[in-house]
Amino acid sequence: MIKLTLRNIWRFAILVFLQIIIFNNIQFSGYINPYFYIIFIILLPFETPKWILMLSAFLLGFSIDILSNTLGMHASACVFMAFIRPFVLQYISPRDGYEASSLPRIHYYGFTWFLKYSVILILAHHLFLFYIEVFTFSGFFYTLSRALLSSLFSIIIVVFSQYIVYRK
Repeated sequence: MIKLTLRNIWRFAILVFLQIIIFNNIQFSGYINPYFYIIFIILLPFETPKWILMLSAFLLGFSIDILSNTLGMHASACVFMAFIRPFVLQYISPRDGYEASSLPRIHYYGFTWFLKYSVILILAHHLFLFYIEVFTFSGFFYTLSRALLSSLFSIIIVVFSQYIVYRK
C-alpha cells in the first residue's frame, strides 16, 4: 500500500512536470493541445476510494492550473473526469468483473478495453475543458473540432505510452 502510494505521488510529480515543460509547448497552429497529464487519473487503481480519486484529480488539475495560469479550468475538468470514471468502469467492465489487484492497463485487459476506457475519459475531459475555456457556444463547432483533435492526439500519446512504459 505504501509502495503504491509513493509510486502514485512520484507519477503525479513527473506528469505535472512533463505537461508543463513539454506538452504545454506542443501546439499545432494553436489548434491541437495534447494533455498527457490526465493519464494519472486513467491509471489509478480500480479500488481507489472515490474521495481519494476526486481529491487527487483536483490536486492534479490545480497543479496544472497554477503552473499554466488557467484559473481552475484544469481542476474542474479533472474533477469531472474523476467523477465519471466509476460509471465508465462499470459500463465497460468485463463479464467477470475486474480482477482483484489488477490495474487499468493494456497489459491486464487488452487494447480494445483500454482504448474504449481512455477514449471515453479523454473525450469527456477535453470537451469539458475546451468548452469551459471559451465559456460560450458561439464558436460551438470550432471548439468541438479543437476538442476532438486534441483528444485524438492525447489518446494516441496515452495508448502509445502504455507500450513504452508498461511493457510485459
